[in-house]
Parts: sequence; C-alpha cells; structure tokens
Amino acid sequence: MDAQSIAMIYSYTAVGVGIILAAAGLGSALGWGLICSKFLEGIARQPEMRAQLTGQMLFTGGLMEAFPMIVLGISMWFIFANPFVGAAKAALGAG
Repeated sequence: MDAQSIAMIYSYTAVGVGIILAAAGLGSALGWGLICSKFLEGIARQPEMRAQLTGQMLFTGGLMEAFPMIVLGISMWFIFANPFVGAAKAALGAG
C-alpha cells in the first residue's frame, strides 16, 4: 500500500468527519431553538409553571448539548485511530 492511498483514506475520512460534525452542530442548534420556543410557549400559556418548565428546559438542553460532544469523541477516534487504513491494508494484503 503506497503513501498516496493512505493519504486519500485520511483525506476522505477528514471530509466525512467534517460533514458529520456540521450535521451534529446544526441538529443541536435546531434542537435548542425548538426547546426554547416551546419553553416560551409554555410560559405564555401557564405563567405559574415557569420554575418547573425552566428545570425541564435546562435538563433537555443538557441532553441536547451532550449529543455533539459524543459525536466529537467518535470523530476524534476516526481521525486519530483511523480504522479504514488497517482495513485497507488487510484487504490489499489478502488480495
């Protein structure tokens, strides 16, 4: 396996990771927008529920923020311990 093939695998992996991280960030931003809009709707309908709704909004927002961090961890694994290089070497060595 030559250096150009390995470089291509790393470059395609980097592009894929970039797309995955962009999608996770966009999904998180849309989720925060929906959470906050429903929070304000709930306060407008029942102002006395503000304290309970605030706690639920922050809890749900925390879950929403955890998703991009999990995706970031998986993406770092793809970048630093690229499994595709080993699979390509095994496939080319076997063939």
